Order: sequence, then structure tokens, then C-alpha cells
Amino acid sequence: MSEVAGRMAVQAGAAHLEKSKGGMGVLLGGVPGVPAGHVVILGAGVVGNHALQMAVGLGARVTVLDAELVIGGVLIPGAAALKLVTRQMIASMKAGAVVVDVAIDQGGCFETSHATTHADPTFVVDGVMHYCVANMPGAVARTSTFALNSATLAHAVALANKGWQQAIRDNPHLKAGLNVALGQVTHEAVAQALGHAYVPAERVLG
Repeated sequence: MSEVAGRMAVQAGAAHLEKSKGGMGVLLGGVPGVPAGHVVILGAGVVGNHALQMAVGLGARVTVLDAELVIGGVLIPGAAALKLVTRQMIASMKAGAVVVDVAIDQGGCFETSHATTHADPTFVVDGVMHYCVANMPGAVARTSTFALNSATLAHAVALANKGWQQAIRDNPHLKAGLNVALGQVTHEAVAQALGHAYVPAERVLG
């Protein structure tokens, strides 16, 4: 889903730079004689890398902070996203610039972000368009469903054949994804974020 969201972030941001959608009227990739737009991507994980591929593919300049389009792709697994862009930074951006906060599902990495929906995706703060749709991949449900099925089918088969406890014992990836089991929070970052005691998965699995 992070791959899908990272790619969608550039697509959505580029669309909302259009004047009819409230943006400054910039074609992200530019044309001969007109400079391409600037894109800033915060975070170099899965979201950031896939956003980078899309932005470069469109011909954008993916370099500077004073940008037309800023994409926040920061993720701390299981924990709230860090607020890397302050309200003051947003206010210093050009009027009609666009920010896309892919980290909104974890609270967002822009201080000015709050979750929006596909039906009402944007709001403006200090002249800057914010696109903060929770569950961005839901807009391309067919692609997302096939991608999710492809990534998880082997795990589902293992759970069905072995039962959840043995499947988790046998697979470190399933174990790393265990958040709550038998009433205990088994993911340290989730426990910290929610103020609960952390219990290692090994103690729950027995």
C-alpha cells in the first residue's frame, strides 16, 4: 500500500496544482522553455522512493524545500508520524503550492494537516493547498486489492494451514506485524503511542 500511496501522492499533487482545483496553475513536468515544478519528498522509505520515481518520470525537479509540491512520506512503523513541517514553514511557501501528506494515516507529518476524504480531499492553510486523504490507495481500489492480495496471500495460506500462533512462530515477518494478541499489545511502538504496556510476542505465543 505504501508503494501505491507514494505513486499516487505525485499524481494527486500534480492534479491539484491545476488552477481549477485551487493550485497555482503549474504543470509539474513543465514544457520546453518553462521550468518544471519543484517537488520535495520527506522520507526515503517505500513511499518516498515510489514518489521519487513518479516525480522524476513526470520531469519534475525533486530537490528544494521552496517547492510547488511537497510530499510527506515519513513512516515510523506502528507509531505516530513526526511533525517535520511546521505551520511557519507552510506559511513561507508560495501561494497556491500543494502539500500531500501520505503520512496522514499515522497523524500526518505536517503541523497543519488533518485527515480528509476522497469526496472532500483538500483544504487551504496560509494559501497552501493540503491534500491529506486517509487511505489514499482506496481511490484505485482495483489496483490496491490486487497488490494487497499478491503481497499477503502466502501469509493467509500459512495462517490457514498452521493456525495463527505456529504461523507467527515460523515467520519473522508475520511476527513483526503482530500488534495485539490475547489482550496484550505486542508491538512496542503501538504500545508507546497508545500508552499501554508492551508485552513481547514471545511471551504471548508461549
